[in-house]
Amino acid sequence: MKLDENIAALTGGRAVDAFALLGRHGETVRTFQPGAESVTAVARDGGRELGRLEDGGDGLFAGTVEDVPYRLRIAWPGGGVQETEDPYSFGPVLGDLDLYLFGEGRHWDLARVFGAQPRTVDGVDGTAFAVWAPNARRVSVVGDFNSWDGRRHPMRLRHGAGVWELFVPRIGAGTPYKYEVLGADGSVVQKADPIARQTEKPPMTCSVVAPAPDFRWTDEDWMAERGRRQAPNAPMSIYEVHAASWLRPDGDPDGILDWHGLAERLIPYVAGMGFTHVELLPIMEHPFGGSWGYQPLSQFAPSARFGDPAGFARFVDECHRAGIGVILDWVPAHFPTDPHGLAHFDGTHLYEHADPREGFHQDWNTLIYNLGRREVSGFLLASALWWLETFHVDGLRVDAVASMLYRDYSRNAGEWVPNIHGGRENLESVEFLKHLNSVVAERCPGAITLAEESTAWPGVTAPLAAGGLGFTYKWNMGWMHDTLQYVERDPLYRRWHHGELTFGLVYAFSEKFVLPLSHDEVVHGKGSLIGKMPGDPWRKLANLRAYFTFMWTHPGKKLLFMGGELAQESEWNHDAQIPWQLLDRPDHAAIQRLVRDLNTLYAAEPALHAGDADPAGFQWIVGDDAEAGVFVYARLGGAGAPCVVCLNMSPEPRYGYPIGLPRPGRWDEIFNSDAGIYGGGNIGNGGRVEADATPARGQPASAQVVLPPLGAVILRFGGH
Repeated sequence: MKLDENIAALTGGRAVDAFALLGRHGETVRTFQPGAESVTAVARDGGRELGRLEDGGDGLFAGTVEDVPYRLRIAWPGGGVQETEDPYSFGPVLGDLDLYLFGEGRHWDLARVFGAQPRTVDGVDGTAFAVWAPNARRVSVVGDFNSWDGRRHPMRLRHGAGVWELFVPRIGAGTPYKYEVLGADGSVVQKADPIARQTEKPPMTCSVVAPAPDFRWTDEDWMAERGRRQAPNAPMSIYEVHAASWLRPDGDPDGILDWHGLAERLIPYVAGMGFTHVELLPIMEHPFGGSWGYQPLSQFAPSARFGDPAGFARFVDECHRAGIGVILDWVPAHFPTDPHGLAHFDGTHLYEHADPREGFHQDWNTLIYNLGRREVSGFLLASALWWLETFHVDGLRVDAVASMLYRDYSRNAGEWVPNIHGGRENLESVEFLKHLNSVVAERCPGAITLAEESTAWPGVTAPLAAGGLGFTYKWNMGWMHDTLQYVERDPLYRRWHHGELTFGLVYAFSEKFVLPLSHDEVVHGKGSLIGKMPGDPWRKLANLRAYFTFMWTHPGKKLLFMGGELAQESEWNHDAQIPWQLLDRPDHAAIQRLVRDLNTLYAAEPALHAGDADPAGFQWIVGDDAEAGVFVYARLGGAGAPCVVCLNMSPEPRYGYPIGLPRPGRWDEIFNSDAGIYGGGNIGNGGRVEADATPARGQPASAQVVLPPLGAVILRFGGH
């Protein structure tokens, strides 16, 4: 392009090779400073004047300058004088290896190289910017530092990789910025940085230059042993939390606790309740709070709603010091259509599929990542590693896996595109998920991945070598659906639906499961957990106590959404805190105590957790007494004594109910959901049951027990 054409393109905000025009070219230095009164080049060392640049009348200043490192002294109307180094006097930002690995989708440290990186170059402090936009005609960095004028800082295109880059001197951490993109379609849009590590607080939408992460961790002991704490034979009880609405600041019903406030209030609560983990609904920055984080736009930035990234690191560190693991919900399936986000990023369908049959989620009005592009899958894999490695997060719960696995997910005939073999499986997503789990296993010892997957896809938690997807755990959505459906029924009709409570044991060990009573079950008109229970208030509470006992003694790890432990009566409302005032009522405080005691018992009794993923850890004793609504089963495994759980889901007490037991001798009643301290009627076995050597129900011993109405008791072998 001729010089005059280049100048016209620059001043008109069109496509331009800025480095071919600006900076030093032989003895001539050019700089674009529209509105300036004068520009003088001065030596970086000492400030000696090197030459005055002449204004060509279009904001482009040029002049002959001695060949030494220089900076620009710019005089603005009103007497202001600015001195800064020339961005176009610096070389490339990214190395060839960075560009190669990015193009291959294997650059695991993207957030330490791309985006906005405070850096010192040739002794000059500033920020290096890099963004992928291969089809853009021009990309510029804009912010207050250049009056949001996209003509002032156009970036250099690294053609082979489609990456734009620029080092901007004298701006650093805390600076808001965006990229102004002249797209392939001629549109000019200001975009947030896809790899920003910090953002403005919504509803503002700028990215923010973040300092290099240098948090001093104190969780070495936790990190060394978390693999054992999160293993299939370990007790895992997860408290699912929407951080913005768990608890509001004192006196501020619309406020949000920051990471420090959550550390002070949430961590002691979770630990005191006996939960082993806290799982946060997505905390990656998201524009719409009503999405609960499930429509994120900044996959590398903790939401500014709660403070800065260092605050989040401190929260995780304090969780670990309290013995609490941290799991984050993570959303690699789709993203929202906000104009400042990833949608149509460079004037083309870059991050999303172009065909709406592949690229648009009809259910959520979101766009679907094109995981067949190496750069897109690599971007998401680097995001996963960013949370696990930089913030010491212990696990990622991968959202909407079912929607990723099937091309026809929630689509009618003609609304989806078959794979290359004509099938419905999304082969690119399958490969992505396998790659995710492979890289996490290799780079993040002890970390776990959990799949929210609602179908019968085989081998979700099977090893990669065996053809599985390689997840550590899978949410057991079928168990949740069937058992909730059972407990919602009037006890009068449960005899005809007995299998809804037993069916989960048919496949309980086909995967390594988490049993979820999640936020999804208390929103969108589904009511609360206690609201699902039939009958009068006493029966509702008794049903919930029995159901929780069933869940905590069923094979699988446990997950409970916040408020469930209070027997929250209303559906969850993200605009208000959970109803802590319910604890002023003894019956609701008793439910909280029951959940705490179940967590304690689950962790203390190896028989209740060591066999969570082992078929030898469970044995039916009574599974067919639909008429009485009774279920009896043994939990076995680990070094502790066996436990037997007796569940009576009818409103009638059962006196002298005959059961088989694995051993003759004394069986201690270590838990009774009908105990007075839980709001029950104290119907039970007086603390113990004696079993004789009479075989029954396939067991070598037997006894007659008292089963409270809508209640459960747990017996532990106490000796001969």
